[in-house]
Amino acid sequence: MAAAAGTLAGALLTVQVAGPLIAQESNRSASVYEQLDLFGDIFERIRAQYVEEVDAEDLIEAAIDGMLTSLDPHSSYLSPDDAADMRVQTRGEFGGLGIEVTQEEGFVKVVSPIDSTPADAAGIEAGDFITHVDGESLLGLTLDEAVELMRGPVGSDVVVTIVREGEENPFDVSITRDTIKLTAVRARTEGDTVVLRVTTFNDQTFPNLEAGLAEQVEAAGGFDAVNGVVLDLRNNPGGLLSQAIRVSDAFLEKGEIVSTRGRNPADGDRFNATPGDLAEGKPIVVLINGGSASASEIVAGALQDHRRAIVVGTNSFGKGSVQTVMPLRGDGAMRLTTARYYTPSGRSIQALGISPDIIVQQPRTERAAAAAAEEGEEETAPSRTEADLRGALDNDSLTEDQRQQIEQERARAEAAEALREEDYQLAYAIDILKGLSALGPAAAMALGELAVQ
Repeated sequence: MAAAAGTLAGALLTVQVAGPLIAQESNRSASVYEQLDLFGDIFERIRAQYVEEVDAEDLIEAAIDGMLTSLDPHSSYLSPDDAADMRVQTRGEFGGLGIEVTQEEGFVKVVSPIDSTPADAAGIEAGDFITHVDGESLLGLTLDEAVELMRGPVGSDVVVTIVREGEENPFDVSITRDTIKLTAVRARTEGDTVVLRVTTFNDQTFPNLEAGLAEQVEAAGGFDAVNGVVLDLRNNPGGLLSQAIRVSDAFLEKGEIVSTRGRNPADGDRFNATPGDLAEGKPIVVLINGGSASASEIVAGALQDHRRAIVVGTNSFGKGSVQTVMPLRGDGAMRLTTARYYTPSGRSIQALGISPDIIVQQPRTERAAAAAAEEGEEETAPSRTEADLRGALDNDSLTEDQRQQIEQERARAEAAEALREEDYQLAYAIDILKGLSALGPAAAMALGELAVQ
């Protein structure tokens, strides 16, 4: 009887608890259907009574896009044309201005201009706000609508109105549209340092990086002649998650690279490094700034957390979400934010960004000179040396080889000074690697430990 009573009580409890839950779910479903009926009613009234005839497909697409863009700045509907453009972009070639934008409080904000594109040549900077295109205001438009206004035939001109921090008034910039061919990685050698400039993460990024690094090392005479690598991710707007993982893996022997966590914990993913380091243990400095977003933040965070690299520059953009592109009927697609990503230490950088180990601002030489002129400061007179004095004795104790060595060292110093004027942040990163090379591997390891503490 006790067992039967227990069973009966359990049955009653199940009915008492499950009953209200079923009723709540039923009410929720009824509310959703009522809202869909309301949508249908509004749709029909617009078609029948709007002052001008409207296209039903355009209305539906606008409603879908409004539903997605209300979620976050990165979810959106892609029309068949936009979906095709996106597929082209991931392959590394597309038409436009060469500018990565996002939307912030209704305004179009430049994440970064892409290297060697019309926008870059015109002087567009990360952090600029675009308020008008050919005199037409962008306020109130969706991001896709604003981008559509900036698109056009190759060779045609467009005038964008820019609001920039530090400038009192908005100003216009004329840009000629062109076919944007992305070189994902540009490799070069500065002194004894290999510089890998990664501009985007598309299908070509890892192959370009691997080939570029190998080519520069071979030209230098092997890794023994290289003091380290600078991975320049400044103004890199991101791209494919898979490529960010491969680039991180290129310099890590083991450990987690990044993890993603969605709404359902079971849908999370964790990506780990495989053995092999393309840099063969040489010190790495990663350069970032406010234009470094998404995939570039994944790379910087992974190398920073594993103490594989020293991160230099300014705080990154802070896009810590993952978008999944889902094909839809009619060749369109839906870009939906489905997860957040986390660095190996468990950091979510969403809206926070990656903080550099060493903060280095990029000075604006022209502005600094103008400010100095306003303060009435004079330029520093060039310093004089013993060799400049009239009648100074020659140094006749040097052999010809020693003289050539001194001349080579002087040329390298002058090249470093020129680079410092041109790109202070990159010169700073190279100076770090020079110091680590002079002090040896133990110093490099110690500085890496210190930088992340």
